[in-house]
Amino acid sequence: MLARAAKEAVKAASGLRAYASASGGLPPRKVAVLGAAGGIGQPLSLLMKLSPYVSELALYDIAGTPGVAADVSHINSKAAVKGYAGEDQLGEALKGADVVIIPAGVPRKPGMTRDDLFKINAGIVKALVEACGKHCPKALLNIISNPVNSTVPIAAETLKRLGVYDEKRVLGVTTLDVVRAKTFYAEKAGLDVSKVDVPVVGGHAGVTILPLFSQAVPNAANKLNDADIDALTKRTQDGGTEVVQAKAGKGSATLSMAYAGALFADACLRGLNGDPDVVECTYVASTITDAPFFSSKVKLGKNGVEQIFGLGELSAYEAEGLKALMPELRQSIQKGEDFALEKQ
Repeated sequence: MLARAAKEAVKAASGLRAYASASGGLPPRKVAVLGAAGGIGQPLSLLMKLSPYVSELALYDIAGTPGVAADVSHINSKAAVKGYAGEDQLGEALKGADVVIIPAGVPRKPGMTRDDLFKINAGIVKALVEACGKHCPKALLNIISNPVNSTVPIAAETLKRLGVYDEKRVLGVTTLDVVRAKTFYAEKAGLDVSKVDVPVVGGHAGVTILPLFSQAVPNAANKLNDADIDALTKRTQDGGTEVVQAKAGKGSATLSMAYAGALFADACLRGLNGDPDVVECTYVASTITDAPFFSSKVKLGKNGVEQIFGLGELSAYEAEGLKALMPELRQSIQKGEDFALEKQ
């Protein structure tokens, strides 16, 4: 496994060098991680330090970040790292940021509902996004803090109040759903996971997560029956709970989420740098359904979201799944918007 990982890293590095050469070198980019001392934040900070697209890495949390920054700064990659702790240092951490990644908040524990998460994380996200609106209004905001179905609308309403909202720059990170769908699909169908793609649409919680296995590449319809697709869908939807239960009260999906968050942040940076072929699934302001926010494939570019793609042709199973998810998704969006407006 280690040998394969090394080969993949060499392959990726070769591709990055080719891209940098073709684009005339990579421009300097600052990334800020808010919640950098947490369970997601620490491995995410490590991965962003390894990113060839990052020249400056600002790590922020209410406490503990100087130590995380010192640790990460010893890694021999190009990004300069600085830690910031406490509210009085938040503005400096955000100043000049191109991408802000927000994993701040509490993780889910056994027996904890997403409503429990909302009560704590909603206020945290609102305060951090407000600071972003004041100190780096043009940055792309990558929102990881759960429940994403509600925290992204909170971010939008908060930025609207400040007069700096740009719907192209506020993105909910649903990449972990895609990562899981690819992994589970490849395992079941006996495919090389590095060559698999599965779009995941809807939202980022339970039934609102809808993997479109009918559109998977390569298509393995001949290897999977309806029961397989149903099982794969439910496992993708319940992936977070699977990890919470396996860790038995000692954590949530921190490592896989950090990996997915780093993948998406790199995609945003590639788009900002002018890479013409950056397409990812993400939860954004959208008109492809009657929900004001929805996750689907989008093209990322120099201004964030450049194009939102439609759902394409759905199987009967997926069409039913879409119909079933909409009420919960709309309710979660409304809950976020109501919170943001109440707290003004």
